[in-house]
Amino acid sequence: MTEAQALDRARASFDRKAWAESYRFFQAAERDAALEPEDLERLATAAYLTGRDEESEIYRTRAHQLFLERSDGEAAARAACWLGFELLQRGARAPASGWFARAERILADAQLDCVVSGYLLIPAAIQRIVQGDPAAGDVAFARAADIARRFGDRDLASVACGGRGRALIRLGQIVEGVALFDEAMVAVIAGDVTPISAGDVYCTVLEGCQEIFDVRRSYEWTTLLARWCSTQPDLVRYRGECLIYRAEVMQFGGHWTEAARDAHDACDVLMSRPAAGAAFYRVGELHRLRGEFADAEAAYTRANERGRKPQPGLSLLRLAQGQIDAAAASIRSVLADTQVRIARTRILPAAVEILLAAGDLDHARRAAEELSEIAGAFGTPFLSAAAAQATGAVLIADGDIAAASASLRDACEIWRDLGMPYEEAQSCRLMAAVCERRGDPEGHRLELDAARTLLERLSVAPCVAAVDPRGARAPQQTPGSLSERELQVLRLLAAGNTNRAIAEELFISEKTVARHVSNIFDKVGVSSRTGATAWAFQQNLISTGDQSSG
Repeated sequence: MTEAQALDRARASFDRKAWAESYRFFQAAERDAALEPEDLERLATAAYLTGRDEESEIYRTRAHQLFLERSDGEAAARAACWLGFELLQRGARAPASGWFARAERILADAQLDCVVSGYLLIPAAIQRIVQGDPAAGDVAFARAADIARRFGDRDLASVACGGRGRALIRLGQIVEGVALFDEAMVAVIAGDVTPISAGDVYCTVLEGCQEIFDVRRSYEWTTLLARWCSTQPDLVRYRGECLIYRAEVMQFGGHWTEAARDAHDACDVLMSRPAAGAAFYRVGELHRLRGEFADAEAAYTRANERGRKPQPGLSLLRLAQGQIDAAAASIRSVLADTQVRIARTRILPAAVEILLAAGDLDHARRAAEELSEIAGAFGTPFLSAAAAQATGAVLIADGDIAAASASLRDACEIWRDLGMPYEEAQSCRLMAAVCERRGDPEGHRLELDAARTLLERLSVAPCVAAVDPRGARAPQQTPGSLSERELQVLRLLAAGNTNRAIAEELFISEKTVARHVSNIFDKVGVSSRTGATAWAFQQNLISTGDQSSG
């Protein structure tokens, strides 16, 4: 094959988005003669999209130098700018900053007015949003959008549109922000945007949808992202991110086996990149929900090592392990450190659950009220259901059973409409507690049956065991299998007492209480205090009055 033939095939493969083939033919052409800078840029893009980061950097740097030798300042600045973006994706902030500065200097020295100046606004705009100044981020993205319109650059227009959407969501302008997401995605779906920009827009939009728990949009755009990736079999870049988004969508839909597979695959694909932290966190969440606590702990640790704080999952893990005081201290710390309103939406539901378990009704109530306020502002069904469930749990603890029932019924309906079986089951379990407080054993049984049926879809024994002692891990499930001391601990536990309070009541150490709690879980076959409480009710070991006294 001649150099000209190899070059023709490389360019044709590039246009067809056959990235590995294009990469191969460009390399073959380069063995015979030096490539022009435009072809070096194509080769760099093919290398980047197939996961060859270092080679992409080398080829784009060479293109940059050749553009300088040609005195093409705009093209040289463009290459420098894209080098900066690629390095940022790898977490190499200092070199990225250097390339951005070089691009700015080239434009300034040549007094060039071109579209590259719009791209150079993007890093600072993102930084403003991350640092908690979305208004400044919106201004920068709006300037970039103006430059995109002036020069007719569709890539920059779509990137700026998605970026503005993120900024407006952080500013509480949810409807406007989501509308910009949809506008950005229309350009991507229509094929108006080049692959790297398209992948970045997909990630921006999906991260924004996850921030506000827009489950339906997340599902729709994740499905389209997966389809987009599948049309480019050689594509490595963005595949890991796609797997993370899909894992969360699958988890919410109750497809935990598929979610676990996608999350583990994402860890493998993203192992050396910053996004690996999010992948390991999703793995940890699935292990925690399955009752695989040691595996969850290991995954959370790896997430933390890669820059993703493992919260609120780690606090919920401590709660499931019976370490209520540790869980409460941890979640209080997370709440204190999380000031950005939109970020608190992921913390508040867990905070309500943990603080109620710790007997801290006042702070649980405040967390539920804050969650309700945010849900009202955002208007997404997920947050509305989460707020209704949290409010219902607080109202039960407050003794306002009628209001709790109404709130929990709303939560159940929304979860059911969203197709989220695990979350619906949690609301059903709380409704069972409402029925118990009302002295309605039939209603109590029906709600537990509903929760059990939902959880059985997940095929995870610990979840079922939490509401159904018949699905427990141990063969002995009668009150007689517990020692007298364990029965005392169980009654106090079911009354909502913390390990410390139980220790003080029984004049024993917290360590001893923790051992008794662990033994109780093993003997009755549950994995949480809620499950032990439900079992105690079913065995008539405690009464409504006993529980309310805690």
